Amino acid sequence: MHGLSAIDILMVEDNPRDAELALRALRKQNLANRVFVVEDGVKALDFLFCRGEYAGREMSRPKVVLLDLKLPKINGLEVLAEIKKDERMRCIPVVVVSSSAEDPDVRRAFDLGANSYVVKPVEFDAFMQAMTQIGMYWLVVNKIC
Repeated sequence: MHGLSAIDILMVEDNPRDAELALRALRKQNLANRVFVVEDGVKALDFLFCRGEYAGREMSRPKVVLLDLKLPKINGLEVLAEIKKDERMRCIPVVVVSSSAEDPDVRRAFDLGANSYVVKPVEFDAFMQAMTQIGMYWLVVNKIC
């Protein structure tokens, strides 16, 4: 793992299989060099706000947060709300990557400030392709503040 102050992607994913598949897709495009993965909402917020076990981390913002909704401890919508209400973090793009295609989840995520909402494809190749496209867009094409 690289220094925690130089992260391009913060991936918040409690499913180890999904996290590994996403990392594999990003690696194929050489986009996984500076990815940090946490498995729950508390760790995501602690990482971003340099508190708890990340209290010594230099405050820096990732280029994008890939955020699952169904997380232990604090769910993804609560994490999203905390990110978007903080002046220092608000401009970080947050891409919700969830297995939920439920309209209330999608609507609530956008109401809270999500920049994109991607439903996780169940099929392996489709999932890999989706992660590749997300990485290419948010790390290569998109400009951040």
